Amino acid sequence: MPAHGPSRKSPGAEASLQAKTKRGTAARWLLRLVGPALLAVILLRLDDPAAIGRMFAGADPVWLGAALAVNFLAIHLKVVRWQLMLRARNIHYRTRDAWLAFSSSLYLAMTTPGRVGDVLRVQYLKHDLGATYAEGLASVVMDRLFDLYVLAGFVAVAMVRYAPVIGGDLWLVSWAVGGATVLGPLLLLVPGLAERLMSRAYARLARDAEADGLARFLAALRAQVSRAMVLTLPLTVVSFLVGFGQGWLAANALGLPLSFFDAVCLLAVANLMGLLPISMSGVGIREAFFAIVFPAIGLTASQGVAFGLFVFFVVYIALAVIGFIAWQIKPPTFSASR
Repeated sequence: MPAHGPSRKSPGAEASLQAKTKRGTAARWLLRLVGPALLAVILLRLDDPAAIGRMFAGADPVWLGAALAVNFLAIHLKVVRWQLMLRARNIHYRTRDAWLAFSSSLYLAMTTPGRVGDVLRVQYLKHDLGATYAEGLASVVMDRLFDLYVLAGFVAVAMVRYAPVIGGDLWLVSWAVGGATVLGPLLLLVPGLAERLMSRAYARLARDAEADGLARFLAALRAQVSRAMVLTLPLTVVSFLVGFGQGWLAANALGLPLSFFDAVCLLAVANLMGLLPISMSGVGIREAFFAIVFPAIGLTASQGVAFGLFVFFVVYIALAVIGFIAWQIKPPTFSASR
């Protein structure tokens, strides 16, 4: 009788899989270029695009330094929240290692399409603590869910604030999309239904053959709601307010008379739009929204685009630099199977 061993793919099947993977990666990168293309169109349509350069050149260094410094506080708050989520499952991650893992994931998120950076944290947990993939993935998913629901609350306030600007069908569609975004993930918390819906998706995400991986993942996910929510939810609100405050500091650096409340509303909607898979870190999408809203609050479209680009450099590029340094200090370790 022939010996039974591990199944091997034929060379033709392996080549076909590699070609399909390359096509998928190329398609994701092309999709991310929609945002930058939109930004190029916006810049060409501005009456005075050179005003953006003048605003950047005249930025106040004190306000700019304050805005850049806030990045460290923003990261630390998110690291503490992640640690609280892990402790709900009796996983204790040292602050230094958690800081480096989280920051490195930010760097990878900036340089790759999709949410690859988040999954990197799972790899760090496996390497440093031996945590199962299911447990690590649950902490990352719940981390994102808290962000999503708190952001949705801020966006609801912003939609009321800018109802005269975002009116008609766009206003209704925005509320519908926001509602679906909030309600959809709740299915993960429904016993039985979540198992049926998630089994195939989890198999594709996890890759590692862990016994009862999906059950562990869902159990860890639901535990976050009952054990960690009392602390992590307020901490999420504070972290968002710190991030919005960073945008307000950036506006002051440019000399924009933007109130803190308007900064909160503008950045909340921009952050939600940044989740669309048609840009890298919301580039182009954010500037398009600001170019529409700024004239309605007594400013110009050029100022809106300048503010969006300034936030990109002060927040996203700065975080990528911090993440790059963290990557050099503690580079991730990947197994041969990955």
